[in-house]
Amino acid sequence: MDNQTGTVQFFDTTLRDGEQAARINLNVNEKLQIAKQLAHIGINTIEAGFAAASPGDFECVQSIAREVRGSTICALARTKESDIKTAADALVSAERSRIHIFIATSDLHMQYKLKMTPEQVLEEVRRTVPYAKSLAQEVEFSAEDASRSEVPFLIEIFKAAVAGGATVLNIPDTVGYAVPDEFGALVKTIIDGVGAGPEVIYSVHCHNDLGLATANSLAAVKVGARQIEGCINGLGERGGNAALEEVVMGLRTRRDFYGVNTTLDTTKLVTVSRLVSRLTGVPVVPNKPIVGANAFAHESGIHQHGVLAKRETYEIMRAEDVGAEAAVMVLGKHSGRHAFSDRLAQLGYNLEKEELNTAFAHFKVLCDEKKEVSDGDIEALVADIISAAPERRYELASYEIECGTEIVGGPTARVVLKTTDGKEHCDAAVGNGPVDAAYIAMQRIINLDLTLENFTIAATSQASDSVGEAQVTVRHPSGVAASGRGISTDTVKACIMAYVNAVNNLYLVAAAKEIKINGN
Repeated sequence: MDNQTGTVQFFDTTLRDGEQAARINLNVNEKLQIAKQLAHIGINTIEAGFAAASPGDFECVQSIAREVRGSTICALARTKESDIKTAADALVSAERSRIHIFIATSDLHMQYKLKMTPEQVLEEVRRTVPYAKSLAQEVEFSAEDASRSEVPFLIEIFKAAVAGGATVLNIPDTVGYAVPDEFGALVKTIIDGVGAGPEVIYSVHCHNDLGLATANSLAAVKVGARQIEGCINGLGERGGNAALEEVVMGLRTRRDFYGVNTTLDTTKLVTVSRLVSRLTGVPVVPNKPIVGANAFAHESGIHQHGVLAKRETYEIMRAEDVGAEAAVMVLGKHSGRHAFSDRLAQLGYNLEKEELNTAFAHFKVLCDEKKEVSDGDIEALVADIISAAPERRYELASYEIECGTEIVGGPTARVVLKTTDGKEHCDAAVGNGPVDAAYIAMQRIINLDLTLENFTIAATSQASDSVGEAQVTVRHPSGVAASGRGISTDTVKACIMAYVNAVNNLYLVAAAKEIKINGN
């Protein structure tokens, strides 16, 4: 491949680096939904996870490799034979597989984190890249903290990786330290210094700690990088990764400057953005470029006049180009399964038959509770089904709330939970509010010392009969944490269901990590 012309490829790490962001915990089904949509929009490579991290991560990579077609499926690995073998085992069913090996190359990381000399790091690369090449169709090598590494050593490391069979060389700005001019110069120096043939693709993986991830990625493209790594909505550790939707639209909108092609179906960007936001529980801020609610909104009178006169006065791209304008279809109690299924597809969901039947049944119940069902209601309903734990240790049987300005002693909640053996467990508590009282009662029933780390409740539309969507994250003293979601037109019920689902997921996460937690 000619690194000075051609097409830029996209490597999505939403399911690996994106999920490493604080308070994000996706299950296998949620990851599959996202992976299928990423393949649908044309993502070249999907990094499905770090297979050696846990049995749960292995299962996620394995499931995506087995079920997702159209994209290369990638698994991350350290320069350890056990990591590499585990990654290869997880990828065995992939249509096209890639093992992504990384090791730190900066003096700071080598001395304090790895406690290795540069010579030892170089030997690790020489030893493990050929091994990975023997187990997968492609090998990508990353020099962690490249932007703070010595350039001559980087070039030597990358030459060793190419000699071992790596065909993708990744130059990460791991801590978001670089600035565009400096980073572009670094990438160009490495490309010229390594001097690999056209079969080798140079890649960049930029973090957003200084808000420069998109700019650094674009600077790298300008000097010859032809793979961009990032996440949908800019998710990722700390300040996040480069937002892929921003990079692709930057390249497309300014093709006159960058002179490269992209093959992503950008008309699905808003769809996949909403899917990722819904399943991760991380909202997209209204002024987020490309996919935010206000990205194509104009309130200023001057702006409105200009846009009405000629759209290009204030819009450098069309809303339709990123899927910001969707066909309006009002769904209600008289809608059939076909119309419901079609709307789900437009919203970016690809459900199996059993899941679709469950979602449609819940949709009909919701239609009896409110006159008109919005897209937000449907997305919340489906996300709740996808996120539900396959094995439910607890289910909400019933609850009662007593609250108001004249209640003596404070709001009271009585909650009844049913366990898998069919037994019902009841407790009541007083709290600062009805939700607090319900959570205290449930914690007594469950008998686990849980810390509530995150709690949000939001309406799915602006209507007064909107569905309430609650999301919570709980953490056990062992360190195990899990999230849960609940939806209902009754916001208190949504909050209770979110807590119950979080507890059910907590048991599953603990089992996957082989950690015992004792409760009722």
